Amino acid sequence: MSVACLLAVALAAQERPLPEREAFLRETRKHLQSDTSLQSSYVYVETRREQKLDKGGRVVEESVKVFESVPGLPGESRWERLIAENGRPRPAAELEKVDRDRQRQAEALARRLTEQPAKERARQERVLAEQRRKFEAIVDDILIVFDIEMRGREVVEGHDTIALLLTPRPQAKPRTHQGRQLQKFSLRAWISESDHELVRLDAEAIETLSMGLGVMVRLHKGSQLSFLRRRVNDEVWLPAAVHFSGGARVALVRTLRRSSTSEFSGYRKFSVDTATTYEPPKTQ
Repeated sequence: MSVACLLAVALAAQERPLPEREAFLRETRKHLQSDTSLQSSYVYVETRREQKLDKGGRVVEESVKVFESVPGLPGESRWERLIAENGRPRPAAELEKVDRDRQRQAEALARRLTEQPAKERARQERVLAEQRRKFEAIVDDILIVFDIEMRGREVVEGHDTIALLLTPRPQAKPRTHQGRQLQKFSLRAWISESDHELVRLDAEAIETLSMGLGVMVRLHKGSQLSFLRRRVNDEVWLPAAVHFSGGARVALVRTLRRSSTSEFSGYRKFSVDTATTYEPPKTQ
């Protein structure tokens, strides 16, 4: 397609009236789900690239780790299996030991389910219900914290999207800790117009904010985060990449400048019943 044709298509898209804002946001909210819960049915490979930067933004050190990530045992977080580091596959003997340890955990859970099935399943249901409650509270806070403005149509990775600008309201009173942190960010979001799924989200810290991670960390103003999602197997939208760049002061003493990227690939359905049995994932 020629440049002229591309421009004509873009102009035609902008000339079409945008969707009615409130109806579009309501429909988008229906499709908002925690990516953690969406990923819970999939095995995937995550490649993490960490870069240390000097004051001029130049890379002075880099590490690359590749993990195979498997859904956790019921009620537990995912299990990550390091399979390569800085281009070197992990030794087979180490992988075998990790797999044996995981097998023992699965067998212990299977015994609990056999001995006290009602109690164990009730515990799992409570955990899932609490996770859903917390996620809904955060979504509520997004609507409390931000003024949301439709900025037009844009094509992102081949998808027609509605671009949104989310600006924090100065007097907003969010109810969750995550909502109070969101007040320190300006956001841009791109929502698929056809199925109301989040395709991309960019966030920039407009104030320095503190985060307690065992050691006090202050994330510097201007730090940026970006999230990209893709449609997998033509059935579900899942994370494709997460990128962070910026600075942080650790323990209020040492300033770190970092760039990090996580890329998610190789999604495939997890069909093993982890409540009763477990198979170690195979390295691709």
